[in-house]
Amino acid sequence: MKRVLVTGATGQLGRELARIAWPAGWEAVALDRDALDLTNTAAITATVAREPWTAVVNAAAYTAVDKAERDVVAAWTANALAPAAFAAACVAADIPLVQVSTDYVFAGDRDGAWQVDDPVAPLGVYGASKLGGELAVRTSGVRHAIVRTAWVVSAHGGNFVATMLRLAETRDTLGVVDDQRGSPTGAADLARALATIAVRLSEDRTAPTGTFHFSNAGAVSWAGFAAEIFRQSAVRGGPVADVTPITTADYPTPARRPANSLLDTRALQDAYGIVPRDWQAALGDILDERIGHAS
Repeated sequence: MKRVLVTGATGQLGRELARIAWPAGWEAVALDRDALDLTNTAAITATVAREPWTAVVNAAAYTAVDKAERDVVAAWTANALAPAAFAAACVAADIPLVQVSTDYVFAGDRDGAWQVDDPVAPLGVYGASKLGGELAVRTSGVRHAIVRTAWVVSAHGGNFVATMLRLAETRDTLGVVDDQRGSPTGAADLARALATIAVRLSEDRTAPTGTFHFSNAGAVSWAGFAAEIFRQSAVRGGPVADVTPITTADYPTPARRPANSLLDTRALQDAYGIVPRDWQAALGDILDERIGHAS
């Protein structure tokens, strides 16, 4: 059995990595923070060295974007120092590392989808710390794939879909930001992409390495996303609400958000043949699990 070490077992992505169908003869071993403390670099080194892992997928991160603005050390420890420790340990073990990153490494200040080699300019601590993790992996010498993603949602945990459905249970109308655009990403779709990459990197030492983007296909604003959530929820008998578009200025937050989070996924398609499906289809699967199938 080929075993892949997965971090972030209780997070959206870690949970999906643990439950998707891996190829025959492969299994994901997902560890939570109790099993592996990402603030302890010695523990990371020991965990990677303790058995013959086939690959590591680092799906854990400090993702509290607003809290990171005042919790700088914790964000940098989880998002930069931990990837550095994983990279060094993977070099020693001669295994590949798949590192998950984010659209927040970009300023989000122009039109069009971001290319993998576009200039980075994070707007806050979260994005800067994730960029630090990218640099640590990129300069370590480890065979790696850094996969940036955006707007991740799933049927479990705290995310935009869950928030909209919860708020709709007590409110008829919701104000949702309409001047930030991106592509929602189903955690299960992202997990399958990461698994494909990890398996190929493990089996083929000539497999493409470097930085890639993955999100589901299509562009929408948060307000448009909310409207589609409620449209699909309605046909499943779930909560609904009217959506009132508002501006970013109407909903101030401690951390600045990129106005444009669209990611160009062509590099990943060219390297690994992974073609993302539309975000509406991924949302449908999430709502099927949360609410039930459409009647």
